[in-house]
Amino acid sequence: MVPEEDLGHGDIEAALATRRELGARYDAELVDGFAERIERAVERRVADQLEVQQRHSAAIAGAGGRQLALGIISLIAFIPISIALGVNGQFLALLVTIAGIVGVNVAHAWQSRRP
Repeated sequence: MVPEEDLGHGDIEAALATRRELGARYDAELVDGFAERIERAVERRVADQLEVQQRHSAAIAGAGGRQLALGIISLIAFIPISIALGVNGQFLALLVTIAGIVGVNVAHAWQSRRP
């Protein structure tokens, strides 16, 4: 936000002081100017919110492809690991490996969906 465009109590006080100095004949112009500043502030805030929503939507849309790639790579990596551990009878290590791969995939999916 640009400090000159921020609206606050000082702006209201300045408009009232200007009205006192200029008189009632300039009320319409003062009100119109103040209303324009309010409209610009609202438009800027709406634009900022839309930008945040669009970035969030783009991040979620991009996460789907990354999640698919991670799932495929995890499966490809798990096959030889499971064969090596299963042949050697290391079933506890196999369970730990499965838990680790599942944990990484779940963590990525959860992180990608957070607002």
